[in-house]
Amino acid sequence: MKTAIVIGAGLGGLSSAIRLASSGYKVTVLEQQHKVGGKLQRIESQGYHFDRGPSTITMPQAFARVFASSGRRMEDYLDLYRLDPYTRNFFADGSVVDMTSNMGLLKDQIALYSPDDAANLDAFMKDSKAMFQQADTHFLNKLMLDTKSKLSPALISAFLKIRPLTTLQQQLHRYFSHANTLAMFGRYATYVGASPYKAPAIFAMMAHLEGYAGVYGVKGGTYAIPAAFEKVAQELGVDIRTGVAVHTLLFSGDRVTGVECDDGSIYADVIVVNGDVLTACKNLIPESKRPGMRDSRIQAYEPSLSGFVALIGVRQKYRKLLHHNVFFPEQYAAEFHDIFVKRRPPSDPTVYICHSGYSEPSMAPEGGSNLFVLINAPYTSSAWSWDQGRDAYKAQLMSRLHTLGIYGAEEAEVQQIYTPEDLQKDTGAYRGAIYGISSNSARQTFARPSNRLKGLNNLWFVGGTTNPGGGTPIVTLSGQLVADEIIRRG
Repeated sequence: MKTAIVIGAGLGGLSSAIRLASSGYKVTVLEQQHKVGGKLQRIESQGYHFDRGPSTITMPQAFARVFASSGRRMEDYLDLYRLDPYTRNFFADGSVVDMTSNMGLLKDQIALYSPDDAANLDAFMKDSKAMFQQADTHFLNKLMLDTKSKLSPALISAFLKIRPLTTLQQQLHRYFSHANTLAMFGRYATYVGASPYKAPAIFAMMAHLEGYAGVYGVKGGTYAIPAAFEKVAQELGVDIRTGVAVHTLLFSGDRVTGVECDDGSIYADVIVVNGDVLTACKNLIPESKRPGMRDSRIQAYEPSLSGFVALIGVRQKYRKLLHHNVFFPEQYAAEFHDIFVKRRPPSDPTVYICHSGYSEPSMAPEGGSNLFVLINAPYTSSAWSWDQGRDAYKAQLMSRLHTLGIYGAEEAEVQQIYTPEDLQKDTGAYRGAIYGISSNSARQTFARPSNRLKGLNNLWFVGGTTNPGGGTPIVTLSGQLVADEIIRRG
């Protein structure tokens, strides 16, 4: 029986483990945290339930594929429900727009502040759909492991069609002129940790993905997804060990033979790393064995943005909030200048609030609300210390929430703060970046670190910091694609 070690029990790692185990591999999963889930963790306190990590779920077929790969049905493990409207957007001029799959209703809302933008919505959505179709066919379902696949005529043709040298903001300006609409659709760049003023136009495809394919909630919270994967993996005999850190990889020539971890030395035929590629390279692999990923190259990458998180459990109801809510500042561009140029937390940030209790009241005690509050933040650097600035920025956030009409947060029963430095410590995220390298250029978007290192034939990478990219369903898909390739190669 062939053996595999999966380092990291995030969605990508568990997805790989399930696929490999279903194909006859004996799989061991090693996770340094005390629960599976990677960046997605469940927090419970005083009757309030929170998902700390990704909360916007799209492409349910990516999760269904994992269950199907083991002969199971997703419906027997997960209960997904569609949200519509799916995001409420609040703007500095007082406008409110509920994102919905009903394009007529969405146009009516936009027309209240910009009839011209509303008139151009259908054309934008048609272009967004074309972008998604190109990405789905040529990028999202392929690993592109060699030069031949990267330079195929079909891929080059698709690459040109998605306007790689056009930024998302420039793409939006083809159809819209009002600051509200530009911010509402420009925010999609942050889904991959980038700035809408630098990220490529391809991320406009998210408008189609959310608007037509749908945004979903998960009964019990989004942590139910890794919990379900864990259950399936255990049913297949996967040995999942939590609280076990891996310290180095073991080598014999051009092969990785195993790992040295808290449990000692463990050997396997295949090693799959579900963790930050840059961190794994620096911490687990001697530089001499990774000529294509030397420390100087790692240092040259610009990391993605990170996040400052507040989990707030408060005995109050907020009629203005839906499941997903976004409060935009007056000057949206200034936020990204603060993050990527000054490398400091934004002085006037966009505030995202996930209120899953809106859809599932049992997520909070009677009369209470569970608020996951996220502020875009810079990756860790010498320009800002969260040890020194944490309390002051928390106070600034609480004041901002009050001005937004989210009263009582400063006296909440539950207040937990999570910084980029905490994320780096808990998950190994390189410089606290959520998505690995940023997508602030075509090069960093389409030439992410590979799923393999040249010269190490049985070492593979899965997750949001490699191909196909970031985002909960894409990370899950990454695990399946890599496992499929391992099985194909035998």
